Amino acid sequence: MTRRDFLKKGVAAAAAIAFPNIILASSAISRSQKRLSLYNIHTGESLRAVFWAEGEYVDEGITKLNHLLRDFRTGDVKQIDLDLYNLLHDLQSALGAEGKTFHLISGYRSPHTNEYLQKHTQGVAKHSLHMDGKASDIRLPGVELAHLRNTALHLRRGGVGFYPKSNFVHLDTGRVRHW
Repeated sequence: MTRRDFLKKGVAAAAAIAFPNIILASSAISRSQKRLSLYNIHTGESLRAVFWAEGEYVDEGITKLNHLLRDFRTGDVKQIDLDLYNLLHDLQSALGAEGKTFHLISGYRSPHTNEYLQKHTQGVAKHSLHMDGKASDIRLPGVELAHLRNTALHLRRGGVGFYPKSNFVHLDTGRVRHW
């Protein structure tokens, strides 16, 4: 441990002793809120939204997230499965990446978009969970793609697809499986 690290830890400990209510309040806030930070690579839009606070879902945050995860080809917006937002939040926490921004490659897909992609791209399911608002394709800058996949697999909360050539991980809230 360097002298600088020792001093930082000492200052932090002294602050915790001198101001325990502030430390406790800030940790209580982080436990009483769930937020996501996303960047849509196709639209260039960024969003940091609280979707759950004090035991309840936050409509304003969910509406903003649903809009960001819309089908960027058609503009269609769908209610995204709340379990997907919880999965993304929990994945971020498991990675120790709170506050980092997921890059969204694909969220909701309209049936028209899914049909088009199925005809022109390999590996697109005929009835993709993207069409149900239950899937997203993501990456997290600063986190190795394999580590992102392995952490998602460890959570056992749905499907996990690994696409290293395309640089994304598919997550969904369907049955637990991987490819």
